[in-house]
Amino acid sequence: MRSLKIFSGSSHRELAASISTALGRDLARSTTTTFSNENVVVRIEEDVRGCDTCVIQTAASPLHRHMMELFMLCDTLRAYGARSICAVIPYFPYIRSDKQDKPGIAITARLVANLLETSGATTTLLMDLHSPQAQGFFRIPAHVLTARHVLVDYLKTLDLHDAVLVSPDAGEVKDLVPYTELLNLPMAIIDKRRVDDTETPHLHGIVGDVSGKTAILIDDEIASGGTICRSAELLMAQGARRVWALCTHPVFSGAAVERLAAAPIEKIIVTDSIPLGVEKQIDKLTVLSVANVFADAIRAQFEF
Repeated sequence: MRSLKIFSGSSHRELAASISTALGRDLARSTTTTFSNENVVVRIEEDVRGCDTCVIQTAASPLHRHMMELFMLCDTLRAYGARSICAVIPYFPYIRSDKQDKPGIAITARLVANLLETSGATTTLLMDLHSPQAQGFFRIPAHVLTARHVLVDYLKTLDLHDAVLVSPDAGEVKDLVPYTELLNLPMAIIDKRRVDDTETPHLHGIVGDVSGKTAILIDDEIASGGTICRSAELLMAQGARRVWALCTHPVFSGAAVERLAAAPIEKIIVTDSIPLGVEKQIDKLTVLSVANVFADAIRAQFEF
């Protein structure tokens, strides 16, 4: 492996530490200071001249401070002679702002991609984008990893004899199909129609048989929890024996934790792409690590 130094932003130091441990390396030294006026200062405390570097930073609250910290880390590494800078972003910010569906709307996911390049990133490692086309926003190499095999391996340890995989809307079917192939399970689709980004979506029914079955809702992320919780209620009303929910990114924004705790969902399976504080831990939650997925990708990128 070439001379590689792995830096962590402050958004998810636990995941960064797990990735570096999987690579058999210590995290490189850096500090971030936030002043009372919310200005952020980063300092690289390693000699990075001629080194390949990685900066691990996920989109987590406070989002804008963490994103600014990522840009500043990349810019500082470039200024001090790093050979390459790989931005490792398990959950990409503004990924839902990927299109102009109304006049005057900013395509913010593209802006973030441009800012990463401007700040000095030479490549990126991402995971399970909500909008796969956002990969095309990058003019630097953008490698999109998936947590699918981590999630599938866990599901295989459970009793799936009566399971059916359920897409919460037609748009997620493309992501559901690989799960059906890996698990050899049937699928169903919920007919969801959303008028706009703020209105609660209407669930019109289910295409497929869920009666008497373990219905496993699969999505790339759970944000406010509204769709997943209402989908679970619909599945139970249609005769499902029990409902599980599975996603890569546990955003859990707003009242999501309260909704999920009260919903008729027996098990919620997520990854650690986003840190979950104590206030977001509920009994039905299972968190799987994606550290090895990123470690394998970093090893493949930088090994001779």
